[in-house]
Amino acid sequence: MQLKFIKAAAAVGVLFSAGGLLMLAQQQQDFSKVEERVIRVQGFGPLGGAPPTQVYMMVGAGGNTTVQVGKDGVLLVDTQFAPMADKMLAEIKKLTDKPLRNIINTHAHGDHTGGNETLSKAGNLIVGGNFAGQVAANSPAPIFAHENTLNWMNKPPAAGQPALPFGALPTDTYFTDSKDLYFNGEAVQLIHPHNAHTDGDTIVYFRRSDVISAGDLFTPGGFPNADIARGGSINGVIAALNRIIELTVPADKQEGGTYVIPGHGHLCDEADVVEYRDMATILRDRFQDAVKKGMTLDQVKAAKLTRDYDPLYAANQGQIDRFVENTYKSLSDKK
Repeated sequence: MQLKFIKAAAAVGVLFSAGGLLMLAQQQQDFSKVEERVIRVQGFGPLGGAPPTQVYMMVGAGGNTTVQVGKDGVLLVDTQFAPMADKMLAEIKKLTDKPLRNIINTHAHGDHTGGNETLSKAGNLIVGGNFAGQVAANSPAPIFAHENTLNWMNKPPAAGQPALPFGALPTDTYFTDSKDLYFNGEAVQLIHPHNAHTDGDTIVYFRRSDVISAGDLFTPGGFPNADIARGGSINGVIAALNRIIELTVPADKQEGGTYVIPGHGHLCDEADVVEYRDMATILRDRFQDAVKKGMTLDQVKAAKLTRDYDPLYAANQGQIDRFVENTYKSLSDKK
């Protein structure tokens, strides 16, 4: 498929989305050596002589960032690790001279929210619905997220860790199953799948551009990652993948059409999501059967239920063990 060759450098951190592992990934990475790469996905236009709307995938350190650029300005989905924010702004300026207007967080993890404060301050809040000029002076761009994402980000930090600055927190939250925006000539739908990667996930669907930003619900280079401590579950991940498949439409021979920007990894289409969903469902069923048989976690590990998928979705035994432990806990009463 188009751009299939791109294996995102943002795969660094795909399994570092919880607690100490995420902090370790950030501490061990030399951000000065990481460059941002921008890949055009697709878009539409022009609209009555206005500039066309385009959606890009930005790959740096942390999660993938989705960038929508058009006549009204710039909308970002996820903001990578904090040290990458200035590099992200430099790449955005190469795409447009329009200001940053909106940020959306797909979930609370720091590899997707780290640049919130810097990027938000670099933008402007629109007031009065007038994109032509009514901008609130010295007002940062709003940060949209599900209410549970704000709750996790606003929790007291672990011992020895600093609290997040106020400017990094989401400013506009929703608590329903969806929220709608209209920006750059298209509807932008925020869809909340329940208890998937976390309990505060958001899928972002750019309807006219036909692009979906999935966050860590979908990471094609690694096993499904349900953050149990933050309300995630393997069943919720599978339900969210099925929701994405409902929205996607292939162009020809199951290729192209709707593109899906994953939380980490390469640009994908419906066929990639279907393959990933099938893997997740098969493994979920194996684990569910083991739980029903009363097998312990050690017995499940010894059974090597993932062995046929390990070469595709795990780089080492530690990644396999984390997936096995999370999936077992997700399906078992033995929390």
